[in-house]
Amino acid sequence: MQAKSREDGRLNSKSCMKAAAATLLTLAAATAQAADIDGAAMSVAWGLPFVGMLLSIALMPLLLPQFWHHHFGKVTAGWALVFLLPFALVYGLGAAGVNLVHALLAEYLPFVILLTALYTVAGGIYVRGNLRGSPGLNTAILAIGAVLASFMGTTGASMLLIRPLLRANDNRRHQAHVVVFFIFIVSNAGGALTPLGDPPLFLGFLKGVDFFWTVRNIWGPMLFLTLALLAVFYAIDRKLMGEKGETDLPDPTPSMDVTGAPSRLGFDGRVNFVLLAVVVALVLVSGIWRTPAGIEIAGTHVGLPGLVRDLGLLAVVVLSLKLTPARVHQANEFGWGPMQEVAKLFAGIFLTIIPVIAMLKAGVDGPFGAVVRAVTNADGTPNPAMYFWATGLLSSFLDNAPTYLVFFNTAGGDPGHLMTDMALTLTAISAGAVFMGANTYIGNAPNLMVKAIAEDRGVKMPGFFGYMIWSVCVLVPLLALITWIWFL
Repeated sequence: MQAKSREDGRLNSKSCMKAAAATLLTLAAATAQAADIDGAAMSVAWGLPFVGMLLSIALMPLLLPQFWHHHFGKVTAGWALVFLLPFALVYGLGAAGVNLVHALLAEYLPFVILLTALYTVAGGIYVRGNLRGSPGLNTAILAIGAVLASFMGTTGASMLLIRPLLRANDNRRHQAHVVVFFIFIVSNAGGALTPLGDPPLFLGFLKGVDFFWTVRNIWGPMLFLTLALLAVFYAIDRKLMGEKGETDLPDPTPSMDVTGAPSRLGFDGRVNFVLLAVVVALVLVSGIWRTPAGIEIAGTHVGLPGLVRDLGLLAVVVLSLKLTPARVHQANEFGWGPMQEVAKLFAGIFLTIIPVIAMLKAGVDGPFGAVVRAVTNADGTPNPAMYFWATGLLSSFLDNAPTYLVFFNTAGGDPGHLMTDMALTLTAISAGAVFMGANTYIGNAPNLMVKAIAEDRGVKMPGFFGYMIWSVCVLVPLLALITWIWFL
């Protein structure tokens, strides 16, 4: 019976693979007659699946936690089909194929592959030592993370430091605020100084923005926001630390390291530091290497630099898994659950966001023309303050990378002009996309990953709207100050 079940499983797998291959071939054949969709002619109703996706992420963990935990992948697939099937009926199989393949190959896969590489490499580094989560130590870890985020990416810095930070505070009653501020600082604001820090800035780098332009122009707002957040966090953490019974929980962190020796501060899995440098080099080279070489897949051009980068990142994932001792992964409680959750949820987001981005790209002629008109003064000059808030608010709920590109192009799309005569406008777009990715859990991919890891460790994190209460009360006033100081 078991042999028959295995054989049936293999047959079902082969049938699924054949069906998927046939579908892709059909889509590829149909793309020759497909045309780009006209966002100006679309109804806002096409954005409903995306809204449904966001509401599912926001409400289902609160209203149906058990169902969501076991079936969030199916819910995501359901919303994707709610968009894709009507889209194929209205615009044709060719247009559906073009947009599906483009979203998969040009946006989603590079995004997920980079996140997977950073998640795997950072998960293979174990920070030894049972640190004690005092206000001073917690603030120092957040500050270190802010510095690292611009050089190893917000995802890399988040995955490296979230586990030791959770261990340091695992005997405290109040832990959620530590994770919330970690998301604010390490997973978002800290990535504002270089194109390696956050995907929107990397897209700007690919468009021709100088590598060091961001650090020259955004260091002021970034330093102000980071220092202010650190000060607010220290005050809150110190107040909570003074409460009776705050540290009365049993400390689950062992006093021995993964080798069985007394726990001392240090690192295990050091080979992953080398692999992390390889990840940074691959990303950097893919932005510098200019060549028209590549392959065409169903109407999507996959450039050779991007292909080499992604294959190299996959090789890094394999090497990290093979070279990292099992005891390091065990000590880190490394697992694929958080990465799988992010990959599934963002698959739905990247697909259902297609019509929303198309309507935004239509500019003043599209359904969201009011948004585009709002960033321009009456005399036709750009309004940096409005660019900052328009880019930021949309980045809070849409993916911040394509949102950055929309407003980059709205401002003219000429990197030379934007870096000089319109430097303040480009600074506003860049800062809005990076800083306000912290406004919601879905504003930036590391936010969800950090939340998932914290919940796996037993931390009771606020829900979607609970987190937004934190961001509205803490982040928004600081962003208003940044607007007043830099963009008015």
